[in-house]
Amino acid sequence: MRARVESDPRGRKSTVEACTEPCAIERGMRVLGGKWTGSVLWHLRDEPVRFNDLARMIGGASKKMISERLKHLESHGLIERQVLETRPLGVAYQITPRGETALRCLDELRQWSESLLPQD
Repeated sequence: MRARVESDPRGRKSTVEACTEPCAIERGMRVLGGKWTGSVLWHLRDEPVRFNDLARMIGGASKKMISERLKHLESHGLIERQVLETRPLGVAYQITPRGETALRCLDELRQWSESLLPQD
C-alpha cells in the first residue's frame, strides 16, 4: 500500500491509504538511527571490542552515550555482551549474525555519504 492524496471534484483533498503505523523504514530507523548507533555497530564488525577500547574508537561520544547505544543494540539482538574473566572484570561486545545484516545498510549509507555529501 502507498499513501496518497486525492482531490474530489470540488478540489477538496483527502488521504487514501494513510499510514496508521510506522512503516518498515521508520521501524528500522528507530533501531539504527540514533546518534552514534551506526558507529558503534560499525566498530564491532570485525571482532569483539572491550568497552573502553570502543570509547577510544568513537572519540566524539561520551561513555554514557556509548553505554546507552550498546544497551539499545543489545535489546534488539544486534550485539551481545560478554563478561571477560579478567582481573578486574572486563566486558567486551560483539556483533551477532542479526547485527551483521545491518552492516550492509550501514556500508551503503557510508558509500552514499562519501560520494555525495561534503565532509563537515
